[in-house]
Amino acid sequence: MGVTRDLTADPAWKEEDLGIPLPDSPHACSVCLPTWDSVIGYEESRDKVVRRMQSGYPRFFRHPVVERLFSAARAEIAGEGEDVLVLPTRGSVQRAHRWVERRAEAAVRIASFHGLQVLVYPIKAQTEAKLYWRFAGEVVSSRQAQDYLDGHLREGTKSHLIARAMSKHMGIPASDVFVFSSGMSAVSAALRALPGLREGRKTLQLEFPYVDCLKVQEHFGNGVVYLNDATGESFDEALRRIRQGEFAGVFTEVPSNPLLRTVDLIRVAEACAASSTPLVVDDSATGPLNVQLMDHADIVTSSLTKWVSGKGDVMAGMVSVRAGSPHAKDFRASLEVDSKEVAPLYIGDAEVLLSNLKTYPKRMTAVNANGTGLAAWLNQHPAVAKVWHPSLVHTTSYEAVMRPGGGYGGLLSFTLKAPKKTSKVFDALRVNKGPSFGTPFTLACPYTLLAHYDELEWAEGCGVPSHLLRVSCGLEPLESLIAVFSEALAFG
Repeated sequence: MGVTRDLTADPAWKEEDLGIPLPDSPHACSVCLPTWDSVIGYEESRDKVVRRMQSGYPRFFRHPVVERLFSAARAEIAGEGEDVLVLPTRGSVQRAHRWVERRAEAAVRIASFHGLQVLVYPIKAQTEAKLYWRFAGEVVSSRQAQDYLDGHLREGTKSHLIARAMSKHMGIPASDVFVFSSGMSAVSAALRALPGLREGRKTLQLEFPYVDCLKVQEHFGNGVVYLNDATGESFDEALRRIRQGEFAGVFTEVPSNPLLRTVDLIRVAEACAASSTPLVVDDSATGPLNVQLMDHADIVTSSLTKWVSGKGDVMAGMVSVRAGSPHAKDFRASLEVDSKEVAPLYIGDAEVLLSNLKTYPKRMTAVNANGTGLAAWLNQHPAVAKVWHPSLVHTTSYEAVMRPGGGYGGLLSFTLKAPKKTSKVFDALRVNKGPSFGTPFTLACPYTLLAHYDELEWAEGCGVPSHLLRVSCGLEPLESLIAVFSEALAFG
């Protein structure tokens, strides 16, 4: 076995690093896209980029081990002109069956593959099947696939131990914490739990969200009303509509990703309480040690893949319920079923997450300091046009829900005064480069290109520039980070 590469000391940022796993693990959740051109090549599925990809974010990129599992199922079950989608549970495959069949307007079927559940569909439904995997987040993990192929698929769960650990960090009962296979399966489960959804009502999204949080509401709900700038008169109007009980639920992120803005959550919560409208808040961008949302939200969703794990080598998600919510009983019943019967966290992944969790508080202290320090330095740099970080934007709203002893997080975004020079700055930046965040090493990406390549004009109209760079601060010394960014910004 080779020596594992320390990406904190030896970052993957050069052309030769294209496609390697980030971190250096067979179960990495990110992949190196070291240049502006490689990001575009990835988005356009250019062979010179795609053939070098050894890993990727699991909902977007099928891990080689997972692909082997799919190939085995395909060879045994699929007929001519058919393909397969291997899913973790009967509940998940049944839901996928209904969704893919309706969307593709094609007959699909369910088959069993030595204890696993498989959706068999005609090739013409491939796009819809891939979208279900991506948006629902009910994926078979690389560890689960490996154990299956090795003949050692494990039963049982350790999700209750994760729930217990996280409940202590959040100061709520463990019985109100539900663990899922990914952050997106947690979000989709929270959406399904809303009583108003069954009555045909739309949801409301406040502030520009992570792309798939909006897509989930569009594809799995009844449609979504979207307010990308929740300030001023438009915000007042949204609050009025909330008080009238128009929506099945209100979704927002604290802070948002990638603009790190925070809505006035106190006013939103008051409006939601007036009409008993559930308020769903995601804390993934900064993590539950930094923000205290359970006093205001009915449901808090979290991607444990990011800051909570802190290693980038395991996917998981969480939904927390506020005990005082008028809908708490209904939420618990729905989430209990989904977390156990639709998108449970595989026991092998749970064990890794439990190990990673041990250093969570210590890591966040360092990450918070780096995020605030780098944001302040970038904000004063003559080549930088704008910096987004909770210490700099919507700070009053963020501090209103900041946990005592918490910080502003390690995620930030910035743009240059000379946008055309962004590609040169990115290419020269000697930090790890790829999607995702929350790793122990600093990770940068041209976020808008990765998340909105086919809708750049729309994103621009929402205030998210196509040349925006997002940075997830790691555990490197702050002075080292500043030196690296200073060197790259000389090209700006």
